[in-house]
Amino acid sequence: MAFVSRQLLRSMSSAQSAAIKHITVIGGGLMGAGIAQVAAGTGHTVILVDQADDILKKSLKKIGDSVARISKKKFTDKPEAAAEFVQETLQRISTSTDPVSAVHSTDLVIEAIVENIKVKQELFEKLDKVAPVETIFVSNTSSLPITEIANATTRQDRFGGLHFFNPVPLMKLVEVVQTPKTSQQTFESLMNFSKALGKKPVACKDTPGFIVNRLLVPYLMEAVRLHERGHGSKEDIDVAMKLGAGYPMGPFELLDYVGLDTSKFIIDGWHEMDPSNPLFNPSALLNKLVDEGKLGKKTGEGFYKYS
Repeated sequence: MAFVSRQLLRSMSSAQSAAIKHITVIGGGLMGAGIAQVAAGTGHTVILVDQADDILKKSLKKIGDSVARISKKKFTDKPEAAAEFVQETLQRISTSTDPVSAVHSTDLVIEAIVENIKVKQELFEKLDKVAPVETIFVSNTSSLPITEIANATTRQDRFGGLHFFNPVPLMKLVEVVQTPKTSQQTFESLMNFSKALGKKPVACKDTPGFIVNRLLVPYLMEAVRLHERGHGSKEDIDVAMKLGAGYPMGPFELLDYVGLDTSKFIIDGWHEMDPSNPLFNPSALLNKLVDEGKLGKKTGEGFYKYS
């Protein structure tokens, strides 16, 4: 039998555009569980993968609680329909601690693990060897270059980004990231998949922060610098942006909600890539709070204290 390369098989499969039905989500944290929930709730079968069964049990508990809340709103006067929705959604989700076996017959792999490019590259390099040639790979990263992650695989044409927002079941936006090597068919498949989830996708290029974080993070950092310069208290800055700009949260409230460590990770990475860009300059105050373990709401203290 003549040898057929993976690239040729991929080219042959690109002639047919099939809807994405089977999803593997790598990472059972807040984002991964949210993505799994939304996919299962819109008729997709999902394998949720993480390192340990106890993590996955907690993920399923969170998903179950979230689906129950949504079903009560979705079927206000129809308790039987609400119960059926919960049952069917949860039945579409299975779990695994073995990412290799979880991708053997999947249409799409969504990675939602730690924001460490080497860890992501190692994961995708391993999965690339066992996943079907037509399987699309995506990362849910909010700040790392998709192209660099994709370079660990042999399927750069079938690699893109799907950046969901927290909390995934409630936030409508999805940033669909197309690298210079992402094929048009892959990009269109990801746009269609996002719409099938009931989301509103926007097209993005593989630039730092894509669209939302590219605008949002420099704004948040400038708010911190404004406070560092003594030009406004954090309380007054928050009130000003909520009442003057109509934002639901002020910048310091939002930083605490997102996590100061997450924000520091993003700005440090961008500063390393482009140290001459003043928008990417680090903040001494932010660094100090992170060093002290004051990371925001999740630790009980950040820019504000929480009970």
